[in-house]
Amino acid sequence: MAKTGSCLCGAVKYEVSAPLRPVVYCHCYQCRKSSGHIVAASSALRDAVRIIGEVQWYRSSESARRGFCPTCGSQLFWDGPGKNLSIHAGTLDDTSELTAMGHIFVADKAGYMDICDGLPQADQDDETLTTMVRPQI
Repeated sequence: MAKTGSCLCGAVKYEVSAPLRPVVYCHCYQCRKSSGHIVAASSALRDAVRIIGEVQWYRSSESARRGFCPTCGSQLFWDGPGKNLSIHAGTLDDTSELTAMGHIFVADKAGYMDICDGLPQADQDDETLTTMVRPQI
């Protein structure tokens, strides 16, 4: 069964027909600046994500872009190297089966942020957390 999600206003919807990776929390500077806090993201094979509606893409670096709704501004996707498309977990309609698996870019975390959940932490990116095929649901 496909997983579904959308932006706040409903102008952009998506369906995911492949398993989702567990959630990874990103504390990098760009995620903090673009979201106002950390980003909690799952991911799925890019070819398994069908987007319905118009997504605005912002090229945030030479290797990645961020997708958001041009109407309400909801951040939906992070699209970088590799086969997966990162999906902001909070935009999924049902997150009841997702679990978290770790934190990346903790060297950039905000000073007010204490990480006390016992999950693995990486100072920068960590391929074992972000690109490893570990389907959740």
